[in-house]
Amino acid sequence: MTNFIKKLKNLDVSCNSTINCIDMHTGGEPLRIIQSGFAPLKGKRIVDKRLDCLKHQDHLRTAVMGEPRGHSDMYGALICDPESVDSEFGVLFLHNEGYSTMCGHAIIALSTLAAKTGHFENSEQLKIDSPAGQVTAYYKNGQAYFDNVASFVVKLDHQINHPALGSFTTDVAFGGAYYAYVDADKLDISLSKANAAKLSELGEEIKALVNDSLTLSHPEDESLSFLYGVIFYSSSQIKDKESHSKHVCIFADGELDRSPTGTGVSARAAILHARKQINVGDKITIESIVDSSFDLQIQKESQFHDYNAVIPRVFGTAYITAFSNFVLEDSDPFKYGFFLK
Repeated sequence: MTNFIKKLKNLDVSCNSTINCIDMHTGGEPLRIIQSGFAPLKGKRIVDKRLDCLKHQDHLRTAVMGEPRGHSDMYGALICDPESVDSEFGVLFLHNEGYSTMCGHAIIALSTLAAKTGHFENSEQLKIDSPAGQVTAYYKNGQAYFDNVASFVVKLDHQINHPALGSFTTDVAFGGAYYAYVDADKLDISLSKANAAKLSELGEEIKALVNDSLTLSHPEDESLSFLYGVIFYSSSQIKDKESHSKHVCIFADGELDRSPTGTGVSARAAILHARKQINVGDKITIESIVDSSFDLQIQKESQFHDYNAVIPRVFGTAYITAFSNFVLEDSDPFKYGFFLK
């Protein structure tokens, strides 16, 4: 062993700030789980902790999500104290633009991680508090699944006019976050990996059009009242003929979800149920742009304030990819990161 290699093994970075993370992916979509490096978040409710993080530690979000440690499509989960007495923990969801309200692929990854720590040896379920509400997760035979928050339709057939695509309709629904759904087959839009950049651009344009023409108001918290993304779907561009459809979700600041999107398939369940295309107990498979898939099942019908809602159950698999100890050197001009599309 050379002297240089010996010195590397003893390199001391204790004088700088560090953020410890576990990296995972669910259906190809990354998740960076933050173990330490953030100060404890203030506030009893998860939405209050979300606001506290935005006000006082947002520079750490950009440090671990952005370059040079991450990239514009990175996604994160910050573990915090729970809101509910029967929840194991709370979680905030981080991305290139800020903070999401719920995230299915993250819940699947966190549940998988909990299984690896032995949680499900002593308990059949795992309750997690998100900004959108409490979700209940399970793990069996190498697969995680969770019962999401009440998911409901805001508006079917909302018409918009795109400069290039012309006039068409979107369905808008909530599955932990608000999404607008576009039928890619009707508009002859390819949901292939080769078309990823164009899909991101179109998604941003359509989101702006929906935002300009439809006001969203969450019944319980105005901080949840925003259109998070646009989901292109297709029943013809599937890889497996047994699958129901394919999703490509464009969210936050043009991020493209590699998974079918857990909250996105949940809101789609509400749409399909409202259109009487699936019933309680029906199980369907939805694919992603990289051919990963989530299974989706409606557990029961529900009432959420004035909305007829459903409780979706989402199934998926997740894997650990890395253990990281990120260093924020005091003299580094890019220590708090940046985003470059």
